[in-house]
Amino acid sequence: MPTERTSAGDPARTLHLLWRGSSPDRRRGPRRALSIDAVVETAGAIADAEGLDALTMRQVAKELGVVPMTLYTYVPGKAELLDLMLDAAYARMPRTDTGGRPWRERVIAVADENRALFERHPWAATVSTSRPPLGPGQMAKYEHELRALDGLGLSDLEMDACLTHLLTFVQACARAAADARAAQDDSAMNDQQWWDLNAPLLARVLDADSYPTAVRVGAAAGAAHGSAYDPDHAYTFGLRCVLSAFAALIDEAQRGTTPGS
Repeated sequence: MPTERTSAGDPARTLHLLWRGSSPDRRRGPRRALSIDAVVETAGAIADAEGLDALTMRQVAKELGVVPMTLYTYVPGKAELLDLMLDAAYARMPRTDTGGRPWRERVIAVADENRALFERHPWAATVSTSRPPLGPGQMAKYEHELRALDGLGLSDLEMDACLTHLLTFVQACARAAADARAAQDDSAMNDQQWWDLNAPLLARVLDADSYPTAVRVGAAAGAAHGSAYDPDHAYTFGLRCVLSAFAALIDEAQRGTTPGS
C-alpha cells in the first residue's frame, strides 16, 4: 500500500502554492534567498536518490543550507511539498505530439510517457493520487492525455475511465518493476542466479505430478524470461491487452451498441 498520498495537506494553501497565486508573505528583514522552486527541486532530488522515506523537511533544509524553520515560510509541511514535487514532475514530462496519428499510437505514447516518468522518479509510483494535486502540471498532463482518446465516439465518462485504467496499469507495472529491482539488490543476485541456486531445493519438496499445469507453464515462462517475472514483458503484454479492451469499447461506441446487446 502507498505510504504517501496527494492532497493530504491544507487544500487552500496547497492550491495557492501550486498555482503560485502570489509570492510568499513578505516580511520585514533581509531579502529571502530561497524560492519555492528551489525547495521543490531539492526535495525532488532527495526523493529521486533515496526515496520518500528519506525525505524530511530537516533533510531538505540541510541540503539548502538553512535551518528547518526557514522552509516553513515557503511550504507548510511535507504533505504540501509532495504535491508540489509531483506537479513539478508532471510539468516537466515530455509530451509526444501525436496529432493525426492512429489512436493506438496515441495511447501507447501516453503509456510510455508515464512509464518514463516512473523510471526517472521511482517515488512517484508509490504515491496514491486518488485525490490528485490539481496544479498546472497535473492539468496540462490530463489535457494532453485525454486528447489521445478524444474523437473516438467514447463518452466523456468513458474517456476518463479509459485513461484512469491505463495510468493505473502503468503505475502497477512501475511498482512491480521496482520490487523486482529491490529483490535483486537485497539478494545481490539476478533472478536467473537466484533460481539456479534455489531450484534444487524446490525440486526436493515439489511433487510435479500434483501440479502438472503449474510446473509446465512455470517452466516455459522461466525459460523464456530467465525468471518468474519479467517487467518488460509484463508491460508489453499488459499494454496489448489494454489496447484490445479499448478497441472493443471504441467499436461498440462507434456502432452505437453496448456490451451484451
